[in-house]
Amino acid sequence: MRAARPVDDWLQDAQTPAALKTRLVTAQRIRAFAVSDLALPDNASYHRYADLGRRAVVYNVVAAPALSLTLNTWCFPVVGCVGYRGYFDEANARAFAASLPPELEVAVYPVPAYSTLGWTNWLGGDPLLNTFIGYPEGELARLVFHELAHQVLYVKNDTAFNESFATAVERLGGERWLKEQASEAARAEYAVFDARRQQFRALTRSTRSALQVVYEDGSASDTDKLRRKAEVMLNFRAGYDELKREWGGFRGYDAWVAQTNNASFGAQAAYDDLVPGFIALFQHEGADFARFYDAVRALAKQPRETRRTVLAELSSATRLADHAPTTPASLR
Repeated sequence: MRAARPVDDWLQDAQTPAALKTRLVTAQRIRAFAVSDLALPDNASYHRYADLGRRAVVYNVVAAPALSLTLNTWCFPVVGCVGYRGYFDEANARAFAASLPPELEVAVYPVPAYSTLGWTNWLGGDPLLNTFIGYPEGELARLVFHELAHQVLYVKNDTAFNESFATAVERLGGERWLKEQASEAARAEYAVFDARRQQFRALTRSTRSALQVVYEDGSASDTDKLRRKAEVMLNFRAGYDELKREWGGFRGYDAWVAQTNNASFGAQAAYDDLVPGFIALFQHEGADFARFYDAVRALAKQPRETRRTVLAELSSATRLADHAPTTPASLR
C-alpha cells in the first residue's frame, strides 16, 4: 500500500518505461470496462500501481493428506476458514510448510494478486502490481475481473464457492473484453496462451478425477491405493510431457508439475469445480451481470450443501438441455 502511486503519476513520470505506461493505460481501460459492462464495483481499487520488487505478492501454503484431495484449512478473523495460508515472504512460507506434519502433502506456490475484499478502499484500494501488469492483455483483464468479483461477494468458510464464483466472472468478463475491446494482435496472443492452459486444465481435471476414484474405493487397502495413486501420477507426468512436445517445448507449467501432489490438485479444484454451475446460473439470469450477482448473493445465504446442489443441478441441466437450462427446484 505504501509503494502504490496513482496511475496518472506513473504516466506523467518521465522515468516510467514506455512499455509500463502502455500496460497501465490498458489496465485503466480494463478497469472502466469492469464497471460499465460487468457491473463490478466502481471504487478506489486498481487505480494505483506498485512495484514490489519481487515476483509474487504472496506465497500460499496448501496441504492435504496422502489419500485425499481435501485441503487442510486455517481459520482467521474476518475471512473465516480457508484452504491455504499466505505469506509475504517466500522463506517464511517454506519454513511453515516444512513445519507441517510429515503425513501431509504440502505445496508452496506464488500468487500474483489477491483481494482485500474492499476493506482497504478507504486507504486507496488494491493496487495494480508488477507481479501481473505484464500478463497478456486477456489474462490481465481476467485477473482484474477476478479480484473485483471478490469485492462483490465473499462467503466465510467456503473457499471453493468464493474462488469458483470469481473464476466464472473472470472467464465471462475476459471473453467479453477480448471480443469487444481487444485488438486482433491481443486476441491472437491470448488464443495461444489460453489454448495451452485449456489443454493443461483438461489433463489436470482428468487426473483429479482418476485420483478421486482411487481414494474413494472402499474395497481397496491403503497400500493398494498408494500403488494406484503412483500410477495415476506417472500417467499425469507422461501426459504433460506429451503436451510440451505439442507446444514446441513451452515449459510454463514445469514448476507446478515438479511439486504436484494432492495439495496442488486440491488447490486447483477450489478454482475450477463449481465454475460450470456459476456459468449456468449466469445464463439462467439472462447473461445479465447485475442479475447474476443478485442470484449469487441469494444463493450464498443458503447452507453450504444447498449451494452445491443448486450449482450441480444448474450445470447438469445446462449440459442436458444444450444451453437451455431449466430452473432447478431448489431455485424456484
